[in-house]
Amino acid sequence: MAKNKIQFATIKKDTYQKRYSSEKKDKKFIKYGDDNQYPNYLIDLYNHSSTHASCVNAVVEGIRGEGLITENESVLDSANKAGETLNDIYNKIALDYKLFGGFALEVIWSRDRSRIAELYHIDFSFLRAKEKDYRGKCPGYFVYNDWKRSYTGTTRIDLNDIPYLPIFNPLKKEEEAKQIYVHQPYTPGKEYYPLPDYAGATKVIDLDQEVDNFHINNIKNGLTPSLSITTFTNATDDERMAIENMLKEQYAGTNNAGNLMYIDVDAPENAPVITPIPQNGADGYYTTINDMVSQKILTAHRITSPALLGIKENTGLGNNAEEIETAYRLFLNTVVLPYQQSILSCLEYLLGYNYEDISLGVVQKNPLYEAEDDETEVVTSQEADTEDVAEMDDKVDEINE
Repeated sequence: MAKNKIQFATIKKDTYQKRYSSEKKDKKFIKYGDDNQYPNYLIDLYNHSSTHASCVNAVVEGIRGEGLITENESVLDSANKAGETLNDIYNKIALDYKLFGGFALEVIWSRDRSRIAELYHIDFSFLRAKEKDYRGKCPGYFVYNDWKRSYTGTTRIDLNDIPYLPIFNPLKKEEEAKQIYVHQPYTPGKEYYPLPDYAGATKVIDLDQEVDNFHINNIKNGLTPSLSITTFTNATDDERMAIENMLKEQYAGTNNAGNLMYIDVDAPENAPVITPIPQNGADGYYTTINDMVSQKILTAHRITSPALLGIKENTGLGNNAEEIETAYRLFLNTVVLPYQQSILSCLEYLLGYNYEDISLGVVQKNPLYEAEDDETEVVTSQEADTEDVAEMDDKVDEINE
């Protein structure tokens, strides 16, 4: 007669592995993060956290406004031979700037080097910086869309096969027809790559995803946390696995909710013991965590009122029109405006090689107003001349009429 078997297993503890945006040399380029995948990590956060994505999209939509405007609108019509307008470029770099903390443009000089012929947006996640020269300046960037292959594949990337663009320098335009313009604000402790303004909340954004995982797994595997089933068959490992799979197939998951449980045994003494497991309140615990996580993500993006994202506050406060208007104005002036002015200054600098004293603006409409009471203004860079701003304001007035 076989002896009863008691099996013990070591339950391993999962620990959170924080992702760092470190900068370490790898051959001739600088890795973007410990595994060279930090920008892809930021993309994953954007794609898998609904709260974070809503915040990013709200800021980006504010940056884009209703599009660029300038005195000579023909300037905006064509940015490159691919048929993109300057507004197309502006929309792309607005998302990159918020998501990664910087943006990049490929600058192509005309054949006679007298002007900038084309501007192309470059996905910031494609960039890897070349090591700084003896003057402490980054000479250029390698541009590639699959850096992950060099760390997970069987072959290493040959840098000779990857496009390389020297940093934008008008003094070298004769020998360098194609250059890269990279904008990244100063970040303490960083020499090559920027950090997004929400970098301090990446751990909380990860937690937001885990809360969602908890709820979906709790529903999909509803049998496991609610019942304890003990059998007395002294089954082998294979037999026990077969019983477990049968129970999962018959009773686990949302599709089997409400099904009748039927078990046939050869004798009453062999009947399994089915013990309900009382809920431990974990669902309420995770609800509390979810509220805390949402608030911290909003704080990281400097969004003072959830109502700006269409989220109603349970407190009943901050939802009247006047308070929402105040929160929206604060959001525009403290979050959106600095992004807009920074991008506009960069574009004016580049376009200044083609058009003298050019001034760009962004048409900013207030979505809190009804169409018939539309409030529209023009946001310009800090370098814009008063006369140019007045002319763009006149254009907006014509649009509203």
